[in-house]
Amino acid sequence: MNTPGVLSFTQQAWEQVLAKAKRAVVYLDAACAESLHWGCGSSRLLEAVGSPACYLREFEPAAVGGGVEQPKAVFVLSSLLKGRIVETLRDIICRSHFQYCVVVTAVNHAVHLTANHVPAAAAAELEGQQPVFEQLEEKLCEWMGNMNYTAEVLHIPLLLAPVAPHLALTPAFASLFPLLPQDVHILNSARPDRRRLGSLAEVDATALTPELLLQIRCLVSGLSSLCEHLGVREECFAVGALSRIIAADLANFAPAKNRRKTATGRASVVFVDRTLDLTGAVGHHGDNLVEKILAVLPQLPGHTNDVMVNMVELTALQDEEENQNVVVPGCLAQSNDPAAKALWEALLNTKHKEAVMEVRRHLVEAASRENLPIKMSVGRVTPGQLMSYIQLFKNNLKSLGNHCGLLQLGLATVQTLKHPQTAKWDNFLAFERLLLQNIGESTMSVVLNQLLPMIKPLNQRTSDDYSPEELLVLLLYIYSVGGEFSVDKDLGEGEEKVKKALAQVFCEESELSPLLRKITGCDSSINLTFHKSKSAVDELFTLLRDIAGARNLMKQFKSVYVPGNHTHQASYKPLLKQVVEEIFNPERPDPVDIEHMSSGLTDLLKTGFSMFMKVSRPHPSDHPLLILFVVGGVTVSEAKMIKDLVLSLKPGTQLCAGSVCCQQPSVTWRQQNRDASAVLRVGCRLRRELSTITAQNPGGIPTMPGCPPPALGERYRCLLLPPTQPAKELLSPLASQTAH
Repeated sequence: MNTPGVLSFTQQAWEQVLAKAKRAVVYLDAACAESLHWGCGSSRLLEAVGSPACYLREFEPAAVGGGVEQPKAVFVLSSLLKGRIVETLRDIICRSHFQYCVVVTAVNHAVHLTANHVPAAAAAELEGQQPVFEQLEEKLCEWMGNMNYTAEVLHIPLLLAPVAPHLALTPAFASLFPLLPQDVHILNSARPDRRRLGSLAEVDATALTPELLLQIRCLVSGLSSLCEHLGVREECFAVGALSRIIAADLANFAPAKNRRKTATGRASVVFVDRTLDLTGAVGHHGDNLVEKILAVLPQLPGHTNDVMVNMVELTALQDEEENQNVVVPGCLAQSNDPAAKALWEALLNTKHKEAVMEVRRHLVEAASRENLPIKMSVGRVTPGQLMSYIQLFKNNLKSLGNHCGLLQLGLATVQTLKHPQTAKWDNFLAFERLLLQNIGESTMSVVLNQLLPMIKPLNQRTSDDYSPEELLVLLLYIYSVGGEFSVDKDLGEGEEKVKKALAQVFCEESELSPLLRKITGCDSSINLTFHKSKSAVDELFTLLRDIAGARNLMKQFKSVYVPGNHTHQASYKPLLKQVVEEIFNPERPDPVDIEHMSSGLTDLLKTGFSMFMKVSRPHPSDHPLLILFVVGGVTVSEAKMIKDLVLSLKPGTQLCAGSVCCQQPSVTWRQQNRDASAVLRVGCRLRRELSTITAQNPGGIPTMPGCPPPALGERYRCLLLPPTQPAKELLSPLASQTAH
């Protein structure tokens, strides 16, 4: 898809918010702040507010209320107006002096009816009415203390963070991650009075928890709004168990059915489960500078797709640790700086070496335009050379302001190139390539035995050795790329040796990382016994075998491993590449693993007639627009690969790669615990806890009062995502923009 599609959808949505924001205190949650961050920048919102007495605040229970001089508030929320969200609204309003409240939700009113258990037939009769919003408007007036005050509740689809022209993310759904085979046992435990499910193939919407179903419906609501903006009638396809449920929900979403009756354009929406190929998410084969930046720099607080860039080098402060929190950090999103945005898109679309040269070119051109005394040099671009160009702007305030966005990207590049984890990237890549060769030539037990000497306790490790967390990433790579394997005595013995070695290493850590604390359930290494450690590792390996069997239900996309021969080495073929190649296969065979989701009786009849008449089944290559949505996250390299493939296989097709978040191989385990294997982090432990709870409560999964049960996918999101921080520990998600 070209830029106007996704970008205009986001910007038009924000224009509706901005129209309500004049002279208001504006409260945003993190997901909406991230959409604003990438879509139009917080400066646009500050301009719309237009009053120094009113400013932006994070939506949280402890948020400061509005004073006497602040009579107007706008709340911009990505979630359903229900439960804790409404309680937080009430608490903020009751301690404020508001006389005019506007609440914006990114979730369609139809989903609010579902959340309030309104039957589909009754919801259909309420078309055009918004009783849930109207009731909340009355409550807002009540909380403000005067029923004559003004309250508005609006739905505005603030779904996307447009990271690039070809890549759109949904920050509000960063926790959504596909199911794994063992989740079937949890689902069965939660519904003891119903038919037992045998595998993920039997899981449908009726088998999921209400909370996960609502999360899916909220995503579907946003995607339907996107299709409405694009003016298309979409055909829905799926690869994978959770994708099948999401695609079916979009195909049969009541507001979408009404919209399609008048749509003139056509589009194919293909959902793909991330769990079918975790190799691409944790591997280091992507030769892309942005992936490395996302992997090694600390995460921007409150965000899932941006990082903090240390800006101290452009100040008079010394670049020391105690000064790093003095200056507001820079970031990657530069939505209001055309030059920086052009560089960002170049970094996304070029290989590492070319990207570094592009950064140098932009810095040199900017310095030349400002008549700064630049010294040209030839040869390889070094971090020191880039830093010398950046520091030319240091004492020139006007030049600094003119090129602030460019300098942030330049500093992000320098800090990434100098980071010790970047040097380790090539070590990971070399070992992954060795694993690929050995997986084809040896049994899994032999491969594990090769990993065994690399498992070293803290007192024997050097900076070149792998930490426990990095070893877990390698294990995840091994089991994901290898796929299903036969279990024999040798494998059992090989796994047991690795388990014991890992358990011992965990016990000997001087301090447990956040990842290890989650895995073991211990807050301190002092409390971690070998027995506890070994039990946790046993559960990890159960989960690893689950991951190895994730493609068992596939018929065509059963493997991502290509064996070597006398002319070619063994290689990894991404599942997403296989899916795109199958979509645009010139022979147009009926898709085997790409399932079409019917949107009603008419579609079912068409599919049925096609079995014995010359009626073509719906095919994902039928339409001029392809929206490929990866459920569980997509890497920068994968998004570029998809874009390039579509361009080469069917040049006239427009593409939008979408996902819940931007993943990175994550070779760093510092500070933010930006791990690439956190599916290993909580999956097993929560399985045990939930199994115990459901055994005691056969009616279902209970929760603490006021707390929703954890969505199944939430347990796995951390496979590729940093942990969510408590709201009170977050800086404002807008900090990096407002400071500029």
